[in-house]
Amino acid sequence: MPTTLISVKISMPKILITGENGQLGSELKALSNSYSQYECTFVDRNALDLSNLCKLEDYFDDKTFDVIINCAAYTAVDKAQNDNDLANTINHRAVSLLAKIAKKKNISLIHISTDYVFNGQNYQPYIETDPTDPQGVYGRTKRDGENAILLAALENSIIIRTSWVYSSFGANFVKTMLRLGKERDSLSVIFDQVGTPTYARDLAKTILDILPQIRNESPAIYHYSNEGVTSWYDFAREIFELSGINCNVNAITTKEYPLPAPRPHYSLLNKAKIKNDFGISIPYWKDSLKECIELLGEKK
Repeated sequence: MPTTLISVKISMPKILITGENGQLGSELKALSNSYSQYECTFVDRNALDLSNLCKLEDYFDDKTFDVIINCAAYTAVDKAQNDNDLANTINHRAVSLLAKIAKKKNISLIHISTDYVFNGQNYQPYIETDPTDPQGVYGRTKRDGENAILLAALENSIIIRTSWVYSSFGANFVKTMLRLGKERDSLSVIFDQVGTPTYARDLAKTILDILPQIRNESPAIYHYSNEGVTSWYDFAREIFELSGINCNVNAITTKEYPLPAPRPHYSLLNKAKIKNDFGISIPYWKDSLKECIELLGEKK
């Protein structure tokens, strides 16, 4: 009896990724071709404006997704101090609406948050259950966005807090130091704020790798940064060392460089939970910085 071959088409998970042109969104887009098991749709603020809540809801009327990765945010930390309404709309109210839409349509939500939800006064790396205590508008609106997701009780959804993000895309500390280091003989950089840089490409890869493993009845919070610890001062020195830029770096205190929004003095995040739950390894911050600088063509 002849064998009958039956062709079964397995549908790929459809993923919507907001913040297409941001650092993390750009890294996800750059990696997406290597993850052919996913069908990714990227949107910027022109296609999906989180500040326009009516259009945000309308966007999903005729579209179907399995996962939303929300990389979009109001991230102008200092400007947010005087722009509370817009920051709150994008970081809180829009996130709350996304969570409600995800709940209604049975969509998983991966939301990116920040170390700024903490007050920066800890003495050991923050774990996910530590009390939040944001000190500025940016941190408060991001914390409120987190709470909205938790309140929505979404299944198969997570919040990832990260810190000190940089990338070969967009504006960030690494690219600013590379530019200023070539223009000036010396720079003053704060030494009394410590944390861990996060290469957005490492975070993007982690998100795409762990997606199939996300299974929970209510949203879970995870911390992710690269491994190790440094200060902004030492971060700048390493950037110049790896790129061969001869620029003297002077260490200054936070008080010597006042800004409108307070910065956490201590931003270390404990990554044990995400490593244990998903079996991932996380690169050391200097190794990832070297990769980024080589990609930018700045290696000495």
